Amino acid sequence: MTAYSFTNKLVNEKSPYLLQHAHNPVDWHPWGTAAFEKAKVEDKMLLVSIGYATCHWCHVMERESFEDPDLAAYLNAHFVPVKVDREERPDVDKIYMDALHALGQQGGWPLNMFVTPEGKPVTGGTYFPPQPMYGRKSFRELLETLASIWKNERDKIFTTADQLTAHLQQKAVPASSEHPELSWEAEEQTVTQFRESYDSLHGGFNQQAQNKFPPSMGLMLLLRYYKRTGDAHSLEMVEKTLQKMFAGGIYDQLGGGLSRYSTDYEWLVPHFEKMLYDNSLFVWALIETFQITKNPLYEIAVRDVLTYVERDMTSPEGAFFSAEDADSEGVEGKFYVWSKAEVLEILGTESGELACVYWDITEHGNFEESSIPNRPRSDEDVAEQFRITPEKMHIKLRTVREKLMVIRSKRIRPLLDDKVLTSWNALMISAFARASRVFNDYDFEKMATRAADFIFNNLFDDSGRLLRRWRDGEARFPAYLCDHAQLAVACLDLYETTYDPQWFRKAAELSIDINRLFRNEDGPYYDTGNDGEVLLTRNADGYDGVEPSGNSSLAQAFLRLRAYGLAPQYYDDSQRIFRSFAQHLEQAGASFSAMLGALHFKLSGAKEVVISGRRGEAETELLLDEVRHEYHPNIVVTFVENGGSPETEKIIPLAAGRTMVNDSATAYVCQNQTCQIPVHTVDELRKLLV
Repeated sequence: MTAYSFTNKLVNEKSPYLLQHAHNPVDWHPWGTAAFEKAKVEDKMLLVSIGYATCHWCHVMERESFEDPDLAAYLNAHFVPVKVDREERPDVDKIYMDALHALGQQGGWPLNMFVTPEGKPVTGGTYFPPQPMYGRKSFRELLETLASIWKNERDKIFTTADQLTAHLQQKAVPASSEHPELSWEAEEQTVTQFRESYDSLHGGFNQQAQNKFPPSMGLMLLLRYYKRTGDAHSLEMVEKTLQKMFAGGIYDQLGGGLSRYSTDYEWLVPHFEKMLYDNSLFVWALIETFQITKNPLYEIAVRDVLTYVERDMTSPEGAFFSAEDADSEGVEGKFYVWSKAEVLEILGTESGELACVYWDITEHGNFEESSIPNRPRSDEDVAEQFRITPEKMHIKLRTVREKLMVIRSKRIRPLLDDKVLTSWNALMISAFARASRVFNDYDFEKMATRAADFIFNNLFDDSGRLLRRWRDGEARFPAYLCDHAQLAVACLDLYETTYDPQWFRKAAELSIDINRLFRNEDGPYYDTGNDGEVLLTRNADGYDGVEPSGNSSLAQAFLRLRAYGLAPQYYDDSQRIFRSFAQHLEQAGASFSAMLGALHFKLSGAKEVVISGRRGEAETELLLDEVRHEYHPNIVVTFVENGGSPETEKIIPLAAGRTMVNDSATAYVCQNQTCQIPVHTVDELRKLLV
């Protein structure tokens, strides 16, 4: 006999988010034809409720409304309720989020959209309270109003739905324009936007909303601008932002890992959920900043984040999990909170006082009634107060962290969303691969290759079609453009880390699949495949939100493949992407930072580098160190083992015939497949890479 009073149709799903709602009294359906057929037969609208497993306000609305038997009975009687995991179905989420924006509302999750039996959006919102508040109707009032209109004034609903749908279909795909060739002006204008919104006190960029999100893609664009122009302020914006984030409450000072956003401008009070994509992109930005500055703080930060990912976000098979919740025991942030008395009891007076000063843990708590570790003071200030050197202080703090982590590990952990998403895994594969390359860490390379092997072994169906999500032994949902494109980028990163040609071959094969499934001859690439479910719209997006858009990642992958000597078509395809989003890149570039990074690669005239030599020999390793460790964002690199890379020379045109000259390690630097005279020393190589 079940312990649950209710069980609905979500019980057979794999999504942690859907399973959270499987025992609500609401008669939830998963997204699919059955729900829409039921709506037609029973003559009802549908409530399409979209969220994700670690969404705090999704939990709140579930407790307040979806677990209420009376409200559920009314919802079931008048609507067909459908639950969607936005991370499994970003295509469905995109349509209804665009509809919400078209209605003049701010987006967010949960996203609750009321739709006709044909799936056309009518009205909706995000969180609805159980009682009227925040200037919003109660959820019950909204349901009653819509049920009445559906019964008595249905024409209004269909008119609104048709108008909204027509608007969405018109805006779904930006057409490839006759826009003049993009120049550095788009990057210049975007950097100006960053300068104007820069928070010089706390780092980051002021946004209209109070929350402050990690701007990692924007920071990497600023680094490219610094490389091109030498503008010191661009590097200053990057460094202050990264240091303030790493030192603040948005970063888990004990366990490592970045939270999704800060609820204030100082990076102090986080929204505690941790997302895989945020941590991946944070590592990307930290690595590049280390390459430029050689500041060991950034290597420490990289290793700290990747240690967290390996410990808490990696499956036994090597894949990366999606997220950790903000809530523990129903309370946001409870897992992470410490009081001063608790810290002193665990650590003793001497170490406890140091920890409390270092992380600003006060008697009464520094945020509301709780205390959250954060870093408001410099290392030198704290060390001076305790009359020790910063080096000795950090030795003490390592022991402190270990002791506090032992205690914290016994607490009830936040929910782990343990589904494996292809594009998010690809971002972290790139993070580990790049860290391995820059820091000479073979363990990082093993983490990257294990995760990539998992994807290729578990997330393709029998026909060879890449899939979006794996969980609990089940792979499902045709993968989207972002999955294919980001995985292609990850494979190229793995190739430039391992020089194993299998990864290059996989990137090239993914690119062929992309042109087969997502190609749009008249504009940017579609987000969904031509073999996917037919929805209201088939979108083609370039907005770099929490992760690079599929089109941004694809432009980067195509340009890199072309630089290796593959088909000129890849260059032309990337150009079509840039033309399609030209106005966006010029007018709102901060929201298209990853695509501008790809444009930077194109405008820079990427250098194509071949190192030919013998691994392990000093001359060879010195040349490789230059291209692996230094900041060269606009190069591609292939390595030819002297007499031992026949497959590399076969599949990578750039590598063909590149042998050692005079039996010495040799570097070839080319542009547009035309090469300079081969060189043998690091100084000569460096001059050619400028």
